[in-house]
Amino acid sequence: QVQLVESGGGLVQPGGSLRLSCAASRNIFDFLTMGWYRQAPGKQRELVASISSRSERTDYLDSVKGRFTISRDNAKNTVYLQMDSLKPEDTAVYYCNKIGVPYNWGQGTQVTVSS
Repeated sequence: QVQLVESGGGLVQPGGSLRLSCAASRNIFDFLTMGWYRQAPGKQRELVASISSRSERTDYLDSVKGRFTISRDNAKNTVYLQMDSLKPEDTAVYYCNKIGVPYNWGQGTQVTVSS
């Protein structure tokens, strides 16, 4: 079974930046479109950004366009999410997974944007 381990979250002030990382337990990335998701308290999990297998295409939730950047390093089995100009409404637990039928979800990484 594939394990996904997210890291890099924390507490940041509005306007700040964080870089999230997602590492897979084995080489699963090469042929998969991967995504970053988030779930805020009391809300459904939503897809924030996705990246195709060779990084030729990226897509973003409208509310994060221009502020978040997804990238990947297939040699390291890792996907990243650079988050800039963070807002309080970005507060959530962030997860990574493949697009489509997901693998088991990891524990996620908490991002809290607050002054």
